Amino acid sequence: MAGTAFAQATPAPDKKDAAATTPAAPTPAPNRSVTKHVGTFNGQKVSYTAVTGETFLPGPDGKPRAAIFSTSYIKDGKDPSRPVTFLFNGGPGSGSVWLHMGAFGPKRVAIPSDAKDDGAPPYPLVANPDSLLDVTDIVFIDPVGTGFSYAMPGVDPQEFWGVTQDAKSIAQFIRLWLNEHGRWNAPKFLGGESYGTTRSAAVLNQLEGQYNDVALNGVILISTVLDFGAGADTQGNEIGYALNIPSYATTALYHGKVSHPGGAAGIAADARAFASGPYLAALLKGNALSVDDHASIRKELARLTGLDEGFLERANLRVTPGRFYKELLRDRGQTIGRLDSRYTGKDADNAGSEVDNDPSFYGIDGGYTAAINAYARGDLGYKTDRSYVTIGGVGKWDWRLNEGRDSDTYMNVAPYISTALRENSGLRIFVGQGWYDFATPFYAAEYSLTRSGFPKDRIEFQYYDSGHMMYIRDEDRAKLSRDVRAFIKAR
Repeated sequence: MAGTAFAQATPAPDKKDAAATTPAAPTPAPNRSVTKHVGTFNGQKVSYTAVTGETFLPGPDGKPRAAIFSTSYIKDGKDPSRPVTFLFNGGPGSGSVWLHMGAFGPKRVAIPSDAKDDGAPPYPLVANPDSLLDVTDIVFIDPVGTGFSYAMPGVDPQEFWGVTQDAKSIAQFIRLWLNEHGRWNAPKFLGGESYGTTRSAAVLNQLEGQYNDVALNGVILISTVLDFGAGADTQGNEIGYALNIPSYATTALYHGKVSHPGGAAGIAADARAFASGPYLAALLKGNALSVDDHASIRKELARLTGLDEGFLERANLRVTPGRFYKELLRDRGQTIGRLDSRYTGKDADNAGSEVDNDPSFYGIDGGYTAAINAYARGDLGYKTDRSYVTIGGVGKWDWRLNEGRDSDTYMNVAPYISTALRENSGLRIFVGQGWYDFATPFYAAEYSLTRSGFPKDRIEFQYYDSGHMMYIRDEDRAKLSRDVRAFIKAR
């Protein structure tokens, strides 16, 4: 009876009160794996620890809003003054697999070095003596929506998908990493490939801009795109046509459509001079260009690009890259690649004006995707049910800088770099470009980084006999490694 009376005297809890007093389910710990390894890099034996897995990015309320997947390679023997380099790829929407498994990770996927298709699995995973672990610790970062990174349940991933939004999340990750590993006073380098160079400039602005709390020693730009307005292949943008001319010339030389005693560097120099001088001046004259000058420009353009004068006449001296991929080797029944114009493909027919696909992408993507999944789940011991998003994992990207109308319609992050160079006298920039890259043409990269306000003495340019991903060519991977290693050691 007493028990019954007690139960009747105690009112049932209100559902709202119960919900308010019920503790929220604890956030699971980040999924990580820690493994020990030994490798030889640049002739030096290095023992190192790989930390693979998630870092939670907290919101203002302290609750995690996203999980960033990264792989950190840290030399054993704690050294708070050892350099650390943060790397990512581009897209936007690409995981860091390309730089990780192709260029600077301690292991790489061995695909053909001579611009041939990577074929079918298995793809060999081999030791990579060209990794930079002899001179720097390395952190490969996958932004939200790429790799194994994701927004937390209930959080709209669109919050992270934009130039500035993405940069803020990567800058937040870097600060958290420096906290966790006690590396605030270490020399710091930031690097990216393709859109990763855009991200590098935007992250640099977040780290050294308003709060100026993380100073960098160097930024590594591989296959650079900063000024999207100048390089846009859109009708009426005359400078875009000019910026592609040197890449047309080097590609035509590679495929034997033109000749030059100075090789790629020699014909590139001639093409730069023509593009920035007579050619651009002719385009700016428009319909006022004389008949004789029109003919002279057409003749020189044909000499440099290997394209037929009749085709150039029909194109009104203005050739988009898409047409060039199809036209250059039309007489051979072949197309050329966008990411790497050394690659050739064959379309369903030879009559179209645009190519069916990019042979330099489908020629390598299978090997890299297989490699990162096998390596992460194998050597690095990372356990997850998630699929690794190699490329294309983000939704609608916010390209606005929110710095006024012109900055939002003419997207250019190069000024972030010039500002940082003026405000940090110890900052240096490395720029690596392939001669045969149409995704991020070398002349467009030069144009964006040689404007007024950029100090010449702290920007280094290096060139490679390959395309967008120069490290897929064995000789260029070794050269890239030497060049970046020297850049880091010269701090």
